[in-house]
Amino acid sequence: MTEYGIHASHEQIPPGDLLQAVIAAERAGFDAAMCSDHFSPWSARQGQSGFAWSWLGAALQATNLSFGVVNAPGHRYHPAIIAQAIGTLASMYPGRFWAALGSGEYSNEHVVGGAWPRKEVRNARLLESVGVIRDLLAGEEVSRDGLITVDRARLWTRPQAPPPLIGAAVSVETARWCASWADGLVTVNAPEERLREMISAYRDAGGRGPVCLQVHLSWAPTEAEAEEIAHDQWRSNIFTPPVCWDMATAEEFDVVSAEVTVEQVRQVVNISADLERHVAWLRGYADLGFDRIYLHHVGQDLGPFVETFGAKVLPRLR
Repeated sequence: MTEYGIHASHEQIPPGDLLQAVIAAERAGFDAAMCSDHFSPWSARQGQSGFAWSWLGAALQATNLSFGVVNAPGHRYHPAIIAQAIGTLASMYPGRFWAALGSGEYSNEHVVGGAWPRKEVRNARLLESVGVIRDLLAGEEVSRDGLITVDRARLWTRPQAPPPLIGAAVSVETARWCASWADGLVTVNAPEERLREMISAYRDAGGRGPVCLQVHLSWAPTEAEAEEIAHDQWRSNIFTPPVCWDMATAEEFDVVSAEVTVEQVRQVVNISADLERHVAWLRGYADLGFDRIYLHHVGQDLGPFVETFGAKVLPRLR
């Protein structure tokens, strides 16, 4: 049976409010939660970017939900540090934490300086980072001299069982590549045919573990309100790679998205005041074979969304 979770958007909501939202989501019947580790939002209108790793400790303690985080080791973070963070959370909350690993976005990574590598180099660096993290979680002393340098690193605090390391992908090619190293796959909503191809590429290449989907949606009591929320908060997020990978600041995203229309936003956000449409969209994703679906209401006030979807949408999906 498909699990339905909530996506906690650090880029849009202050961390204290976000913590209260996931507490409310558990009470409302959501099964799980996930978030992304960003240093910068995609728009000045979003206006936040709390530190995911410290927030996760609070959220895991405050609820009984499982939590995942999307993270990019190798540039802003050394993978040994990410391994330590993963190991600590998984030790404290066994069976409830997973990490999805990706090659990163310049808007988050440029803050520490250094050249921004080509995509193929970033992928190679990610693969080396995954190896470092896995070996450290297995209790090995790790030294490396490659794209990643490690000198006699060892994790002294480790979980009894390493948590899943899931691959983050937005293309069919990356989904296929993730099958070579990941314990699962996570992606974002797209046309159904594209999502079907991604699942097939991952599974046909031997991909194991759950396939997960983050669904961007906007709901409000009226269609105009739902459109206004989505256009205000998510028009800077409509751009496909490499644009979204390679821009540096929220201000740049705001400049290039200034003329984006509501109809363009509809291509990446499920916008509707009609709960039946949301039920149909979510059922369609489940029918494709997604094991976990994380709902991301793109507004900054999660209270009405959590209450309404908990009472009127989630029961229809189970």
